[in-house]
Amino acid sequence: MKCKKTMKNPNFWLDLLEINFKKMREYSLIPITPAIGAEISGIDLSLALSQAQLDQIYQDLINHNVIFFRDQNISPQNHIALANSFGEIEPPHPVYPHVEGFPEIVLLENDSNNPPDTDVWHTDVTFKSDPAFTSILYSKIIPPTGGDTLWCSLSAIYESLPNDMKKYLESLRAVHDMGDFRNNFINEDNIESAHKLNEGYKKFGNAVHPVIKKHPITNKKLLYINPGFTSQIVGMNMTDSNNLLSYLFNFMNKPEFQLRFKWSANTVAIWDNRCTMHYAIGDYMPHHRQMNRITVLNDKRDVRIT
Repeated sequence: MKCKKTMKNPNFWLDLLEINFKKMREYSLIPITPAIGAEISGIDLSLALSQAQLDQIYQDLINHNVIFFRDQNISPQNHIALANSFGEIEPPHPVYPHVEGFPEIVLLENDSNNPPDTDVWHTDVTFKSDPAFTSILYSKIIPPTGGDTLWCSLSAIYESLPNDMKKYLESLRAVHDMGDFRNNFINEDNIESAHKLNEGYKKFGNAVHPVIKKHPITNKKLLYINPGFTSQIVGMNMTDSNNLLSYLFNFMNKPEFQLRFKWSANTVAIWDNRCTMHYAIGDYMPHHRQMNRITVLNDKRDVRIT
């Protein structure tokens, strides 16, 4: 009977293969940890995506804070189009090089002659009064071992704080300073970059943020400090401020709040910079690592912006 049915439909096996292929390519999400992160498959970011697909990606980002797409063969134009779907792209970076012909795409390329400078927990550019919304990172060259990236959830950290500490921190504000990051570039070999950073320091320099913030979309509370840029609690002497920050930084550094992502070539990562910290592990010297990054300044789906 099966043979007769197959003979009546000469395209039976082709149709079956097409159905199975579609099933394999169905959009699928697997959470990485209970606190943060998800890996998504069944979508090709090199294709023109529908608004429904873009909205799904955005919602998954909001729900999981950082999302990953492996085996993506995207062009610089694809990268830019995806970034534009989230909001306004950051202007060219004053110091980091860019992908040739595409000044919006920062080229993060490191080896033993150019070691990484992001091997510290940080939330991007919190020394600005309005830090960036998200970044989209595309892995081009991956070392044979090492070079993983850590992310952690600032809302999960807040939820785990003792209630008395939550109340104590509620009214505090903290200074976020560009100074140490700037000083790392100031040496005899890159005077031009140091000059550009000094100009940036004059413009942005530092900002003051509440220690406890709310996410603009989810309204979840966040512990909004980071070791990379948070320098002092406003109104405290330096001893008390350093003691409190040391306690909080140590509290934040728990595996329960984190994920560790092992890269493969042609992987796209998107993270919500408003509610995460990250740490790029610089353990792969003398090997070569190259990543392309676009930063998106604002969330065009945030009704407060429109």
